[in-house]
Amino acid sequence: MSFDIFGFRALWSPYYFLVIVLVTVLYFLIIGPWRSRFIGSTPVVMKQRILFVLGMLGLYISKGSPVDLLGHIMFSAHMTQMAILYLVVPPLLILGIPNWLWKAIIVRPFIKPVLKLFTHPIIALIVFNGVFSCYHIPLIFDFVKTNPLYHAAMTTIIFIAAIFMWLPLLNDTLPKWQSLSGIKKIGYIFANGVLLTPACGLIIFATDPLYATYSEPQAWINALSLCVPIDMLNGLNLTGPDMFNILPLVEDQQLGGILMKIIQELVYGSILAYVFFQWASKERQKDELEVKSDFSPEPIK
Repeated sequence: MSFDIFGFRALWSPYYFLVIVLVTVLYFLIIGPWRSRFIGSTPVVMKQRILFVLGMLGLYISKGSPVDLLGHIMFSAHMTQMAILYLVVPPLLILGIPNWLWKAIIVRPFIKPVLKLFTHPIIALIVFNGVFSCYHIPLIFDFVKTNPLYHAAMTTIIFIAAIFMWLPLLNDTLPKWQSLSGIKKIGYIFANGVLLTPACGLIIFATDPLYATYSEPQAWINALSLCVPIDMLNGLNLTGPDMFNILPLVEDQQLGGILMKIIQELVYGSILAYVFFQWASKERQKDELEVKSDFSPEPIK
């Protein structure tokens, strides 16, 4: 059966798309005509602009495109959506926002203490991986998945926690807050991979369906109401997720855990390479400066 039966709004989320476009336009206004209003602002290079746009595109793909609808039908699509939203989008947005704009955001009195606390590496690791893992406990997952308010709140909390988790690795706006050197950043990435493994392992090695929202028809329809308008949903003759899911429930569930782990490894591997080469470049520059200082002529007394 085709997904077109759910309608254009459920498939493409036009209102959400409009919000994404407006935020992107605001970004280009800030780094363009309005840049002079920010202290210490400098032109934003094309690389950063592209990264920000890719981040916003990823945000729309994960929460506004048919991927969002598919994530309510197949668990494997849900986990792919989670991987894009929390592991791919935050680093792109962080790297796409210039340092002078980060400083303008951080100096706000209600943001600075919160950011300083939750970007502490240990706290950031525990909060993100803890909240993400708790969300996928079946009892919590099924409750959140069938309540629009709690679902929106949980999604937002995990996304903010993901921003906090990525900031110690990628943002050099406030060096005084950074307690991670090059080698510690590498350890931080490995720790992230280890802490997320239990949640993925629980899903991959489960031999029975864990989540009612992907196995029980009424719970599944309640979950669909988060992205499909109620009037549209009431007009459809839906019997259960097996109408669309091409895989058995347990295999779809296991595939979701595997996809999450694979995407995680790919993202963390890419960030690991980025951090390593950044660290190696700084060390090389430091060595070159030391060599120059050793060979510089002594001043005549």
